[in-house]
Amino acid sequence: MSLPLGIGTRLTPQDRRQLKERGIALQTLEQQIAAFQRGIPFTKLNRPCRLDDGILRLGSVDVPAVTRDFERAKAAGRVTKFVPASGVGTRMFKFLEASRLQRESGRVAATEQHELEQFFSNLPKFAFYHDLKNTLLRQGHQLDRLISEKNYHPAIDALLDSLNYAKLPKGLIAFHGYSTSTRTPIEEHLVEAADYAKDDKGRARVHFTVSPDHQHAIQEHIEQARHRLAQRTATWIIACSVQTPSTDTVAAAMDNRPFHDSHGDLLFRPAGHGALLSNLHELRGDVVFIKNIDNVVPDHLKKTVSKYKTVLGGLLVGLQDTLCSFLTRLESDTVSSATLEQITEWARHSLAMTLPHEWSTCTNSQKARWLFTWLNRPLRVCGMVPNMNNPGGGPFWVEGEDRTTSLQIVESSQVDPDSPTQQDIFTSSTHFNPVDMVCGVRDYQGNPFNLYQFVDPNTGFIAKKSYEGRELKALELPGLWNGGMAKWHSVFVEMPRQTFNPVKTVLDLLLPAHQPPERP
Repeated sequence: MSLPLGIGTRLTPQDRRQLKERGIALQTLEQQIAAFQRGIPFTKLNRPCRLDDGILRLGSVDVPAVTRDFERAKAAGRVTKFVPASGVGTRMFKFLEASRLQRESGRVAATEQHELEQFFSNLPKFAFYHDLKNTLLRQGHQLDRLISEKNYHPAIDALLDSLNYAKLPKGLIAFHGYSTSTRTPIEEHLVEAADYAKDDKGRARVHFTVSPDHQHAIQEHIEQARHRLAQRTATWIIACSVQTPSTDTVAAAMDNRPFHDSHGDLLFRPAGHGALLSNLHELRGDVVFIKNIDNVVPDHLKKTVSKYKTVLGGLLVGLQDTLCSFLTRLESDTVSSATLEQITEWARHSLAMTLPHEWSTCTNSQKARWLFTWLNRPLRVCGMVPNMNNPGGGPFWVEGEDRTTSLQIVESSQVDPDSPTQQDIFTSSTHFNPVDMVCGVRDYQGNPFNLYQFVDPNTGFIAKKSYEGRELKALELPGLWNGGMAKWHSVFVEMPRQTFNPVKTVLDLLLPAHQPPERP
């Protein structure tokens, strides 16, 4: 179904005021309504990426060479660490919340009961243990006695309400314990940046995307962290940004027209992590590492993290150098057949380039223009870890409308659930995307790319939701590392499983990667 023309003429003055206040253009609204009406097509998978077929083996990397490339870029101050940090810790404590909801009935489901026992039997191992213990003392409770009596409810209430862990951003939750202190994920990201990203003047650049509701608390925490971590021989250049309201998407009624609430207002919803493309674009960075807020480790594993970050960064910088050289040559008036062949073979081998069907009949001038346009785009090098049944996306060869293939990160929601063939391809993936990547977002002349030009608008996700008792459709923008980067150059390289240590539930903090090393 096509979008009826003139939707703008049917908007009320109240609608137009809302659009203006949010900075959303009428054309953007029309595009979103059109997406609801036509639906979002499923991605067509060709095959999963595997080692030597879309995924580079770590053993094939010249580590000394890429290390030199990265050290050069780092010293020049080109490196920034970009951390999506707006998520709250609600899901981390889901089983504790479930226990509270089941409190009145006097029954706790077996799953929650097992998790409760695991949580409280290991409570001293959590970095927030002493804060919880002291909070309970002020409330007239002794934590050890509560645990021995299996009277967990006062401790649960103190953790979720008094310490506010149910509503705090993940970045402000105490993750790791040290001999005399604890650290939050925000602090660990700062230390990590100091370890591998500081320039020759000792400056480490870090950018956090945060929720407007928690921006002030996070900025206060960052300033406190500067003082606590002053001994790290680094000067941090830290910035925070929020998801702009202009990236929210309008909700649609089930007839695909804009949804209005009981007050007659258009309903807008956050558009998923794809909305962070705006933050990345406005950063105007150069070599940008992206890593989720909860994927951090204590100091005894930082050396491992830094080693593999250097590999990812060095691979990217080396590829950028070659791209810069080739694009400069292609820009000249005449390019020899030998040069075109050299560039073509490199791009096919290093960037998985697929040539157009009419390539053999093109003149040298046409080939040079096509290669220049194809090569001049953002670049990302993504670490991939062996699949351990993690939820989320993975690396695949994807077929475009012109039947050429490209390397993409694909989420399960992008794959046709009614196609056994497509589902078989998706489930046969050997590797997982841990959101551990480095991006080159400047062109061969050093100018920032317009990142919006490299998005595939035919990606994203439509979900059914409800509001005020009415069904609606909600639209998520193309994911930041899915459709948001679909037209980038992508290079996938296998990373060790030990580089991926997310904390999705509080019990993950009991894993060895998040605990102090055992003393001999």
